[in-house]
Amino acid sequence: MRTLISTAFISLDGVMEAPGGEPGYRNSGWTFKDVEFLPEAYELKSREQEEATALLLGRVSYEAFSPVWPGMEEFAGYRAMPKYVVSTTLTDDALVSDWGDTTILRSLDEVAALKETEGGPIIVHGSAELNRNLADAGLVDRYHLLVFPVLLGAGKRLFSTTDKDRQRLKPVEHEAYANGVQKNVFEVVR
Repeated sequence: MRTLISTAFISLDGVMEAPGGEPGYRNSGWTFKDVEFLPEAYELKSREQEEATALLLGRVSYEAFSPVWPGMEEFAGYRAMPKYVVSTTLTDDALVSDWGDTTILRSLDEVAALKETEGGPIIVHGSAELNRNLADAGLVDRYHLLVFPVLLGAGKRLFSTTDKDRQRLKPVEHEAYANGVQKNVFEVVR
């Protein structure tokens, strides 16, 4: 079975919305404001591109990333790998042509079936709603979190507020950086 990894920049209060400066959000760009850039704090991001063998996105994140990421050197590792978009509304003609093989999945059952195939880890970037639904369905195997020392209050959160059974996580890697960012890698305990 393939490992499904959720990776996110999150605020200390769990918000993951608009970390990079996306327009239309009150606190947009919070990963760059008030936090000094230290390359070592982002080492995990390079490693993810080397480790992952497929990219999974929700429709909203796909529509935000697909016009930009194909041409960015920082994300060159994702160009060749297969991409999967979970959406009930996206159509094949809406997929970009310069970002490699992309398949639309229509349900979490199709994500579960993808996890059962041969291959390496599948990584989920952004995709707040998809991440919450994947976690609630028990499909996330590992979390890669870069936690920023900021409280945002409002915004889309990584973790759902669904009343469900407790889910234990096993810390497998952690580090704190001089700029206050913390790397936390957790495996989901089953």
